[in-house]
Amino acid sequence: MSWVPGADESPYNIHNLPYGVFSTAEDPTPRIGVRIGDFVFDMKLAVRAGNCQDCPTCTALQDQVLNRFMSLGRQMWTKVRTQVHDALTEPSMREVASSWLVPIEEAQMHLPFLVTDFTDFHSSEHHTANLGHIFRPGAEALPANWKYQPLGYQGRAATVMPNGTAITRPHGQRIVEDRVDFGPSFSLDIEAEVGFVVGSANPLGTGISPDEFKEHVFGVVLLNDWSARDLQAWENTPLGPFTGKSFATTMSSWVTPLDALAPAMTTAPPQGPETPAYLKEADRYAYDVRLSVQWNGTEVARPNLRQMYWTPAQQLAHLTSNGAMVRPGDLFGSGTVSGPTKGERGCFMELTWGGQEPVMLADGTPRTYLRDGDTVRIEATAPGPKGTSIALGEVEGTIGPARHG
Repeated sequence: MSWVPGADESPYNIHNLPYGVFSTAEDPTPRIGVRIGDFVFDMKLAVRAGNCQDCPTCTALQDQVLNRFMSLGRQMWTKVRTQVHDALTEPSMREVASSWLVPIEEAQMHLPFLVTDFTDFHSSEHHTANLGHIFRPGAEALPANWKYQPLGYQGRAATVMPNGTAITRPHGQRIVEDRVDFGPSFSLDIEAEVGFVVGSANPLGTGISPDEFKEHVFGVVLLNDWSARDLQAWENTPLGPFTGKSFATTMSSWVTPLDALAPAMTTAPPQGPETPAYLKEADRYAYDVRLSVQWNGTEVARPNLRQMYWTPAQQLAHLTSNGAMVRPGDLFGSGTVSGPTKGERGCFMELTWGGQEPVMLADGTPRTYLRDGDTVRIEATAPGPKGTSIALGEVEGTIGPARHG
């Protein structure tokens, strides 16, 4: 139990302790904090109250982003997490540590780390099969290579945006009345995803095995990979997603440590045909992360990460299988999280079956794709120990009109 008021009843309880970067009106310099209940535990103040300010860990915890701290490796991540846990549960610490708490309503949140690279995967069999049926009726739903390797694309780190950033409707090439035209997207969509944040690098030319996943991944965030489906459909062949994806990806403010998700580990779905040796896992597990997708306040889907065919450990293994290097701050997305039923579809193209089956929102309006002024919010929870639950933050964005030219 924590001595912080309300923390034990909060999904940001002592079992969670996610990291973020915040500032306040009194101190506008961004700094690292840990969420506990309705407060942010100021790591900079905590470090400066001790006697270790010149050590690498204490120096890293006074940075304006998490990258240097994440580079210190799992042993140090676990040690600092334990120290924060003890400071927030030990009654003798209450008097001094209370002065290191900032009410959440006074905190201005920032991107928690510098995104050094962004890779997005395509790992839900349900999502892939649904899009296959929509785009290629009567043909094979899955590409021939889909069950042999986790497919993905390289995104743009520069357009990974903080939670709450307004989304400008993108321009691009699309087909209008059988001709190529350039203009605002008509088919703006979302993708509800979970992102994995790399902390420890690998040497160039050396792959990471699935069983080394926990040594390299610091934690998880929520992602909304905004997608312009009409732009994507025209450009997808032969090289895959480009301008239909690169204009915006929203990331949650809080990075949930991988240690906090240990109680959410569960058996991953079976695979077949047999995977190549470099993708085989000694312990094949997934994470029971329950997402909620809300469109203008109406909940329209509840997908679960545990249903993904390719696990995060396999994604990282494939990402580095050719010897590619990952660095602290690299981000890779799960791809759209979707399940077998309509209520578990994590994008609007699936949910409305390519625009043919509109969704009715609570205000009585039927919708297929996003209109200007629409707001999408994605939240997630995961089971904690002893019947508790933890929150993985939220991602929210509102669509603004196109501004090109």
